[in-house]
Amino acid sequence: MEKWRRNLYILCAVQILSVAGFSLVFPFLPLYVAELGVATKGSVAFWSGLVFSSQAVTMMLSSPLWGVIADRYGRKPMLIRASLGGALMVVLMGFAQNAEQLVLIRTVQGLLTGVVSATSALVAASTPREKSGEALGLVQTGTWIGVAVGPLIGGVIGEAFGFRASFWLTGVALGLAGVAIIFWVEEEFEPPPAQERIDFWSGYRNLLRVPDIASLYSVSFLQSLGRSVTLPITALFFVMLLSSSEGAATITGLSMGAKAALGSVSAIYLGRLSDRVGHEKVLLAGSLFAVLVYLPQAFVVNAWQLVFLQALTGISAGAIMPATSALLNMRTPQGAHGTTFGLSNSVNSAGRMVAPMLGAAAAVWFGMRGVFGITTVVYGVLTVVALYICRKNASSVAIGAMSRVAGD
Repeated sequence: MEKWRRNLYILCAVQILSVAGFSLVFPFLPLYVAELGVATKGSVAFWSGLVFSSQAVTMMLSSPLWGVIADRYGRKPMLIRASLGGALMVVLMGFAQNAEQLVLIRTVQGLLTGVVSATSALVAASTPREKSGEALGLVQTGTWIGVAVGPLIGGVIGEAFGFRASFWLTGVALGLAGVAIIFWVEEEFEPPPAQERIDFWSGYRNLLRVPDIASLYSVSFLQSLGRSVTLPITALFFVMLLSSSEGAATITGLSMGAKAALGSVSAIYLGRLSDRVGHEKVLLAGSLFAVLVYLPQAFVVNAWQLVFLQALTGISAGAIMPATSALLNMRTPQGAHGTTFGLSNSVNSAGRMVAPMLGAAAAVWFGMRGVFGITTVVYGVLTVVALYICRKNASSVAIGAMSRVAGD
């Protein structure tokens, strides 16, 4: 088996283990905050919000720095740092004595972790570019699988053994992922000579001058924003559709699982398809499909209609996310994969940070159905950006063909 493919399969397994571990504690984090209590001032709801947002803020700030370090010293060390650093922080969460300590640990976690971007950078750097769609689609599948199984396992463990045991189990899972990376993942990395190194800001200025890079980061931000903006109200919307809170948690989990399942399957198929037909076309098709499946969600009249449409959004994500990663990889300057995907992770974190506030504000102003309308607008803007990228690429291909003909 080729080395890059062997690495890919191992890293996909690491991705599943890591993402499942991180998402394992999501179902009960607000309940854990309530159990710990608040030592100073502020409501449980306020500190619960900080538990989620603090990690996103620090990850947004630290990811570009880790990306530059990865390009100087190797992507494998950064992946080990993200896995083992995450393991330590999650174990410490299990020992927190109040909500303030939990927020502090989550804040440090955001500074140390970033498994998804580190994995993407390592895969992108070691995979032949013509196989980018397939490889990054498989990595995205690992993410979806982890997201699907993590909360389910976490809920069961939290109920059976208590919340603290879930954090410790998660730490063990992340630690095992780190060990697997150390012993089984291979990276052929030659650090650039000292005289060829560029400083932090110059590296990112040069990157943003690359054609289409700024547009692709816009796509990353809009995708992260669009898939996260409904999270604060989805369970509440199910309660409204069911006219009761009974069964709302179960059907919300079913909706998330169905979305993740379709996302994982579609990411594999559409990643390979994009290698054949063009990543720009798959990106545009996925964006249009997102508009078509989010718009009707504002008008559903029963819970099962929403479950069905939410599941279909997994297909759009399975198209958009691998295609965007592949296009970033295709346009990444040689030796700058860490920088490229570090900034991508920062942009995604910014989307996750803004999304809950936008969703909550839209629910207040327009009602819960209006949140799905706002999401449709976000994907509409994403479609416009994708169309711009697609047309620009078509123009470049046409100009290249004309130049070859003139040369002949």
